[in-house]
Amino acid sequence: MTHEIIQYAGWQKCLRLANKICDLIITTEVGPRIIRYGFLGHPNEFVENPDQVGQTGGTEYRSYGGHRLWVAPEDKRITYYPDNAPIGWKVENNSATLVAPTEKTTGMQKGITIILGSSSSHVRVTHRVTNRSKFPQTIAAWALSVMAPGGRAIFPQEPFRPHPDSLLPVRPLVFWSYTDMTDSRWSWGKKFIQLRQDPKAAMPQKIGAFCSDGWAAYENRNRLFLKRFPHTSGISYADYGSNLEIFTNARMLEVESLSPLVTLAPGEAISHREDWFLFDGVRLGTQDEDLSVGLKQYLERSNPEETP
Repeated sequence: MTHEIIQYAGWQKCLRLANKICDLIITTEVGPRIIRYGFLGHPNEFVENPDQVGQTGGTEYRSYGGHRLWVAPEDKRITYYPDNAPIGWKVENNSATLVAPTEKTTGMQKGITIILGSSSSHVRVTHRVTNRSKFPQTIAAWALSVMAPGGRAIFPQEPFRPHPDSLLPVRPLVFWSYTDMTDSRWSWGKKFIQLRQDPKAAMPQKIGAFCSDGWAAYENRNRLFLKRFPHTSGISYADYGSNLEIFTNARMLEVESLSPLVTLAPGEAISHREDWFLFDGVRLGTQDEDLSVGLKQYLERSNPEETP
């Protein structure tokens, strides 16, 4: 892995991590924010908000684009704290560690450690939220990858088992007040649920789920972004038990994973890991059986237990 400081999207000091396959660009003047992830010479898999990139400072929250770390449950006062200040960072071997200043109104301090594989697209992203306040706080770490428009999110259903062989429920599916199950962007399969991003869509859509398989994907422009994340049954998650959430509007689509809910005493922290993989030349169908065949090779090639 190589690293350098570059200008990018109007920011003067961004950290670029690269190998011979892909690169990541991290803002240091705001954040922590991974603003780009993609194959060398190819477009960014993440969205960039043209009216916000390059800006710094101020008290208004900006989404910027890219990948970010939030805290759940969603609360305007806590979740939307503006990450507009410079961050601390260091690079050691094939990893980079980013640390934001402690948030003045919430007492939270966010950090991200990134490990880029030497000869693959595998990226390990470990998110960390520390309670620097004087009081206990019950939160979850919330990792949001904001994808470029025009693609579709895919995540697995639980394996089908007939009644009466299976009598108990196997997973929650969680809906928001604006979720419309009749919207044409949804595809409700027996094996997979899909949500398509549509730049012409008037209304947002969102779903949450407990995904025991621990993965979700975004297919766009014949490339596949595959995110893997931990999953533990029988413990408390935010949003009626969701460890995965998908949100879309006319600008982008978010693939989001969440840690369990924990109560952090002052000085305690929670960590949440994701493993990212990127594949090119992908041709996936739209029906369940086609997706099963098409996704199999990419799932087999994306072992989250391997060290990047």
